[in-house]
Amino acid sequence: MPLFDLPLHELRRYTPVVEEPEDFDDFWSATLAETRGHAHAPVFEPVDTGLELVEVFDVTFAGWAGQPVRGWFLVPAGRPGPLPCVVQYQGYGGGRGLPHQWLYWANAGYAHLFMDTRGQGSGWSAGDTADPAGSAPAHPGFMTRGIEDPETYYYRRVFADAVRAVETARAHPLVDPERVTVTGISQGGGITIAVAGLVPDVAAAMPDVPFLCDFGRAIEITPKDPYPEIVRYLTVHRDKVAPVMRTLSYFDGVSFARRASAPALFSVGLMDMVCPPSTVFAAFNHYKGEDKSIVEYPFNDHEGGGPFQEREQLNWLRARK
Repeated sequence: MPLFDLPLHELRRYTPVVEEPEDFDDFWSATLAETRGHAHAPVFEPVDTGLELVEVFDVTFAGWAGQPVRGWFLVPAGRPGPLPCVVQYQGYGGGRGLPHQWLYWANAGYAHLFMDTRGQGSGWSAGDTADPAGSAPAHPGFMTRGIEDPETYYYRRVFADAVRAVETARAHPLVDPERVTVTGISQGGGITIAVAGLVPDVAAAMPDVPFLCDFGRAIEITPKDPYPEIVRYLTVHRDKVAPVMRTLSYFDGVSFARRASAPALFSVGLMDMVCPPSTVFAAFNHYKGEDKSIVEYPFNDHEGGGPFQEREQLNWLRARK
């Protein structure tokens, strides 16, 4: 794995001009208003997993258009609230899996809501949430579903679901609504940045090797999926470059980072060819909040810090209680 991107001293000051549409804020205000218009009370069903130190609930809440989104909610067994809560988003192609995969935060004393990602969960971790919305022709994967119009783009639904996941966690009586942190790896990191920009009062954000940032550069420099799905789509749909790039401008993590003020802990792998370091630093350097830091892993690809970053996150969060 080579160091294929900008030198570190340039990455640390890389602040690209990422164009955004004039109606960016109006688009997202309308999207969330429409989503909340279909909201109903979330359902937390207790699950007997055989685990003795955590309590597990199978969660269903109303996401985009009121469509059901699944998740797991875990809390330390017998511990009274209100508890700080971590809402976590999954990486590309994965689903919520099984509850025993997500014991870290509950064992550290946090409530933990892990959101399933609509339509995903058949790549490497099973999911349980459908994506009922239709799509025009798309490249296999999720990056180009509905990509010619921001109204129909796949990530409009996902980001709306992710905001509702925070609201779902806050609705649980064991959760302190003022201490909800959002986090995720790769796609989950990109969703984390979006939520931090859309929900101004989250307590903290921890995007780990985030995806969905600085689209223009990403699709030009990385040969590793998922970004090349967009390239392959445009290879066939040669006349759709302008509408595709316009759509992506509503979903770029850099624009959400400009609006996010919560304390933030990022991570980046300097040999990451899935989410190139410059795209991560683009979001980090534009991040509005002043209490922000980034952990650099010089010899790591997209695995980033792995368990080392989990340790960093726990120590960082504990310092902000």
